[in-house]
Amino acid sequence: MASRSAALCFSAAAVATTTSTGGRTSSRNRLWVVCCDSSRKSDLLSSSLAAKVLGAPTTFDAEKLTVQFARQDHHRRPAFPRAYTLSHCDFTANLTLAVSEIITIDQLRRWRPDDVFAEWKQMTSCSGGAGEMTLHLHCLVSGRNPLQGLAAGFRYYVFSKELPLVLKAVVHGDGALFADRPELMEAQVWVNFHSASTKYNRIECWGPLREAAERNLLDGRLDELQSEISKRRRKWSIFNALVSLFL
Repeated sequence: MASRSAALCFSAAAVATTTSTGGRTSSRNRLWVVCCDSSRKSDLLSSSLAAKVLGAPTTFDAEKLTVQFARQDHHRRPAFPRAYTLSHCDFTANLTLAVSEIITIDQLRRWRPDDVFAEWKQMTSCSGGAGEMTLHLHCLVSGRNPLQGLAAGFRYYVFSKELPLVLKAVVHGDGALFADRPELMEAQVWVNFHSASTKYNRIECWGPLREAAERNLLDGRLDELQSEISKRRRKWSIFNALVSLFL
């Protein structure tokens, strides 16, 4: 049993919260939707440790990418819309892009923490007809395990930094598709961060694929961020000195 939107059924995609009103218990899902043009500076500054250790995004190397199509017959590639699974090896930095027609339930059950799923979806227009194609990415930030929750913020920033690499792998690995349909480079990219934390369980719009693949986590503000971190360090040092004086 499979569904093209199976990734949206992942149990951690929506966090259930329970409230009690007048003796009645209700459950609702919390999900943050972030606009394409929203500033993320405050989020980055809230985790200066993560920002400091991230470093520059990984450079895409086509020679390290292996592409696997679901059909053995390369003359019959998966139908469109299609789905992708990108996995990597920490030791060799090799990437594997699996291209298939759908994301299956079995794939979700074997979802490794660092794998990224992607799927093409056709939006519905206001009139109810077929709308534009959009590309949806799915990242597992954290699950129900409390220990995973401790690293949720760090994993969120790592994914945000490396997702342009994922998009470049998709564009390069499925190059024949984009050669036939160049308009897909203008498709909107929606990133689904799946987390048990209400802060990181969110959906972000990254704009057109052409721009999202070249996106930088800090948007050219690395010097500004490092300056802000230095200011906070100085304030903390002054505070520590005053505390020591009175003690």
